Amino acid sequence: MKHKSTIILTIMIVTILIAGTIMIFTKGLAFDLKLQDTQKVEMVIGQKFEKKDIKDIAHEVFGKQPVLISTVEVYEETASITTTQISNEQKVELIKKINEKYGTDIKEDDVTVEQVSHVRGRDFIKPYIVPFVIATAIILVYLMIRYYKLNSAKVLLQSAVIIALSQLVLLGVIVITRMPNGRYTIPLVLLTYVFSTYICTTKFDKKLSENKVKVEKE
Repeated sequence: MKHKSTIILTIMIVTILIAGTIMIFTKGLAFDLKLQDTQKVEMVIGQKFEKKDIKDIAHEVFGKQPVLISTVEVYEETASITTTQISNEQKVELIKKINEKYGTDIKEDDVTVEQVSHVRGRDFIKPYIVPFVIATAIILVYLMIRYYKLNSAKVLLQSAVIIALSQLVLLGVIVITRMPNGRYTIPLVLLTYVFSTYICTTKFDKKLSENKVKVEKE
């Protein structure tokens, strides 16, 4: 049963890695709206407003387009509306609905559609690379010292493979499911990192226990 489970797990991992590789070269990564090429408009409402109300209006105007609503300035009386693309017709309709909702008199000429450039994936992950490498080095050294009885070189190799493989599988899942990379990506990476470290310690602790039993039997 254990052997069968190992085979099934291996097949699943290989399938995810192959499918993920194909997807990343054909479709690339998906990103949150904040990291994409977008367009933005700012509406001076002149009074405090609920983001939900603005979001409801934006969904009526932009349909299925993803929308990001935020406030501008200290008094939170200006709404910033970001989406993938804003046509002139959508801008006119948006102004009309906001004027109706808040009794404002926003003119079409008062609103400018701004182009917002995307954030490159490499720039998004760059701040995390050095801390990740340092943390990995410390953990690998710790595992080598803690499990030196199992041969430090083997512990280093196996730990590095488990940690790297877990991150590649996570990347494969993210690509296959088209999960947008953004605020949830780093927490997922860290969670997977902790889980892979736990797998390492569990594996080596079990091996130590097995070796101890063999010695006692002898």
